[in-house]
Amino acid sequence: MLRVLAVDDEKPLLEELLYLLRSDPRILSAEGASDATEALRRITRALETGPDGADGIDVVFLDIHMAGLTGLDIARLLAGFARPPLIVFVTAHEGFAVQAFDLKAVDYVLKPVRPERLAEAVRRACAQLGRAGEAPAAATGGAPGGPFAAAAPAAPALPVVPVPRRPAAEVTVADRAPEQIAVELGGVTRFVAIADIAYVEAQGDYARLHTDEGSHLVRIPLSTLEERWAARGFVRIHRRHLVALSRIDELRLDAGTTSVRVGSAELQVSRRHARELRDLLMRQATG
Repeated sequence: MLRVLAVDDEKPLLEELLYLLRSDPRILSAEGASDATEALRRITRALETGPDGADGIDVVFLDIHMAGLTGLDIARLLAGFARPPLIVFVTAHEGFAVQAFDLKAVDYVLKPVRPERLAEAVRRACAQLGRAGEAPAAATGGAPGGPFAAAAPAAPALPVVPVPRRPAAEVTVADRAPEQIAVELGGVTRFVAIADIAYVEAQGDYARLHTDEGSHLVRIPLSTLEERWAARGFVRIHRRHLVALSRIDELRLDAGTTSVRVGSAELQVSRRHARELRDLLMRQATG
């Protein structure tokens, strides 16, 4: 069983990576760090307490491009310790693979992360640490001989395919079935009815769709959804929020600020959008 630390300064990607890691039965614990400073603090504490200590870390799943120190910088720092944790790089960039393996990385996983590809990285880490619970190579597509051997075309190591995979799939499905949007979680694709979405929250290049049952992350910018769903009654109320007009329960004016209540959520309305929103709600109320 592995104790892992995932490091990524993009919160939606970190949350998704942690979800996938925690779903793997070979993972005992999975914690996250959103920047290099926090990651180094946790790793230093783990090294001080020793591999069997309460704060021990067996494997670090490490993004490369981060503000401040990069993932490669962190790996170089760890290389100076006698018993550092293993490193698995998780990145959107193929060009650092040689440097990564020069730093003795266990694996190099490209984003968007596929569950079966991540499972193979976990298998390699288990094998290198001699831990029980390894998945059979046939089940994960693994191959013996270390990371370079498994990066051959027969294995899903350094792929050509995955870079645009999720956005392309979502656009295609949206074109075929305009009443729904495809969302992916843990390798399972679900179809969410657009009519069930109350509001959308921007998270970088991603958007989080909020329904009555929960939320779903899609790799589509909020500006794209604003343009695509304008005819469906979705309006921009803030640089971070897109709301279904029909799902607004209350409009609140308080000391010059405007907000709306959508179910249990209260969302701020920017001054830029406040007047337009009031006019739209008034027209809706009067038919």
